[in-house]
Amino acid sequence: MRPGKHVILTLTFLLLMLAACSEPEQVQVTRVVRVPGETVEVTRVVEVEVVVEPTATATPTSTELGEMLVEGIPYQQQWATSAHANADAEAFRHWDEEDPAEVPVQCAKCHSALGYLDFLGADGSTPNVVDVASPLGTVIECAACHNSAAMEKTSVLFPSGIEVMGLGDEARCMECHQGRASKETVDTSIADAGLTPEDLDVVSEDLGFTNIHYYAAAATQYGNIAMGGYEYDGKSYDARFDHVAPYDTCVGCHDAHTLELKLDDCSSCHGSLNTPEDLLNVRFLGSLVDYDGDGNIEEGIYFEIETMRENLYAAMQAYASEISGAALVYDEATYPYFFADANSNGSVDEGEGRYNAWTARLAKAAYNYQVSLKDPGRYAHGGKYVIQLLYDSLEDVNMALSTPIDMTGMHRIDHGHFAGSEEAFRHWDEDGFVSASCAKCHSDMGLPFFLAEGVSVSQEPSNGLNCATCHDNVTTFSRYVVEEVAFPSGAVLSMNDLDSNLCIECHQGRESASSVDARIGDLDPDDPTGGLRFVNVHYFAAGATLLGTEAKGVYEYPGQTYFGRNEHVEQFDTCIECHDSHAQEVVVEVCGICHGNVDTAEDLPNIRFNEEGVYIDWDGDGNLTEGIHDEIATMSDVLYATMQAYAANTEGVDSIVYNAARYPYFFIDANGDGQLGADEGDGYTTWTPRLLRAAYNYQYVLKDPGAYAHNGKYVVQVLYDTLVDMGADVTGMSRPELPAEPAP
Repeated sequence: MRPGKHVILTLTFLLLMLAACSEPEQVQVTRVVRVPGETVEVTRVVEVEVVVEPTATATPTSTELGEMLVEGIPYQQQWATSAHANADAEAFRHWDEEDPAEVPVQCAKCHSALGYLDFLGADGSTPNVVDVASPLGTVIECAACHNSAAMEKTSVLFPSGIEVMGLGDEARCMECHQGRASKETVDTSIADAGLTPEDLDVVSEDLGFTNIHYYAAAATQYGNIAMGGYEYDGKSYDARFDHVAPYDTCVGCHDAHTLELKLDDCSSCHGSLNTPEDLLNVRFLGSLVDYDGDGNIEEGIYFEIETMRENLYAAMQAYASEISGAALVYDEATYPYFFADANSNGSVDEGEGRYNAWTARLAKAAYNYQVSLKDPGRYAHGGKYVIQLLYDSLEDVNMALSTPIDMTGMHRIDHGHFAGSEEAFRHWDEDGFVSASCAKCHSDMGLPFFLAEGVSVSQEPSNGLNCATCHDNVTTFSRYVVEEVAFPSGAVLSMNDLDSNLCIECHQGRESASSVDARIGDLDPDDPTGGLRFVNVHYFAAGATLLGTEAKGVYEYPGQTYFGRNEHVEQFDTCIECHDSHAQEVVVEVCGICHGNVDTAEDLPNIRFNEEGVYIDWDGDGNLTEGIHDEIATMSDVLYATMQAYAANTEGVDSIVYNAARYPYFFIDANGDGQLGADEGDGYTTWTPRLLRAAYNYQYVLKDPGAYAHNGKYVVQVLYDTLVDMGADVTGMSRPELPAEPAP
């Protein structure tokens, strides 16, 4: 079809609203195409799912559409109150004065019922593309969503090129509420302007502002899956915001016809909510950090976002004046939103045109600034994703400022269980599922499934844990009952506290002394030819540490006796008595009751206990005032040095080097310099049983950062015995001994 033509649609497809049938109905759609000198009629047959009873006898005209209520059509009156039915709204009137007066192809999908039907292919055209412009006068009517093509829709392609599949009814909503741009769009505009990654602060007249468009709720909710925001290279981001079922989709939270929020349902978990404005104050217990740095962690996520955006705007204005050389001002209600502030008064005045001194750095920040504004429900759809975008934009702009915005008190991510952007939850994104061996602790529904079925199965990657991970009822917030826990050693134990048992289902490690022995078999202690592999206990095995020899999480040497459960004072001897159950942080204020040198979390490593009033120098460094944390750290350092010396001096054994942040942790030190070089990436292979036992214990101690508090003397025993087995000089060191058994 030629440019400039005008399209008028005879709205015979609305017969579907008046027909009585429960089967798909074929409806004729006639397009009358008028161009200079000719008139062409194009007729297609549309198959539509008919679900209503007839009560009217006349077909509404295009001018009556959206204004008249057809008696007997389900939800018609509810729909008529919604933004989808507002025929006077800018979303449907924007093109009235255009020439030609039509909804153009690039806009028709979401601003005309006919355009949406065209995109779906419900009018017989090619699916997933709009073929022709749409006439003015239609809104989003029943037929847009209630047709067989829409009702069978299960996937949505986002502007980033990423297709989200396996969707339900929400797919119909997401097709339009996804925005029109992405990180890729911004990067393409920068590249098209001839700017390279090294040209971050170079002004280009060929670079402009990229606008995500309006109400991109799906892009906000799906986070890094959709990549609707500008995600900075090298940063990780939250994935889909998983609210509790069934309130985790568009139609789960919004009435499908009025579009209004189901506030009564929200109130069951979030307290009394009388108006949508009350939602601005919602903050859940997975958000116990101060994102915006204002010292308030009780305000709603909405306000955290607002303050962060204000900081970003201040940084952008400073950058524009200092780096781009032209002051910048923003007007949310006026296209193109960013203007040149010629008189630098901070407002858009008559005659001040669009901003044209863009750099790549400023363009990225401006895109995220707009992303954080154009989804009114951002704080509920994916507030943490938006916070991460704003934080990273501010951090990036700050890098170019002579006087950066103070970010000292700001936080980008949450505490561990809710840090959906981090490796513990994003590791499996490329696979598309969390493997059965990992799902219990690294997905939101893995633990509930395990507790119900006694086995683990693969789960979809999640955005951290959520309320339903630990709470079997998210209205009363009762927790799953766990009577006892099976440890990797085979021991079945209980903390004598149901809540703590729930914690140690995951905080127990994945290996044990028996795992190491099973790997070693009957090999000679110093034989490197057995093809051994490193045994990794995994992370945060606090439960195994606390229960000591009962759990046997570490490698205990034959002939030695070890401490069992660390019996702390009665009021503080369980997981949730010492740690906040949501933030996981130690409840420091109660520690100071007994430990006078503890005021903050940073003071905890300084805690030191004594043996009947005598302080013992466990690590042999002569310091009797340092905390048990430092005693363990010194012994760990000596163990690592001993392992390196052993590897260097044992025939057939390669030099060894360790990296706590890089799997598989132990590597071949090819040049023997004791450092892991960029070209040294080969995992360690020439293990002897003796070296493997030592490496297992070394890793165990490092991977429980609270080991000194969970069971410090048990850890010292293990390190001491490992040093002895490795032939280290332990002169001056001491091994904690168990109290003597009472006489019979």
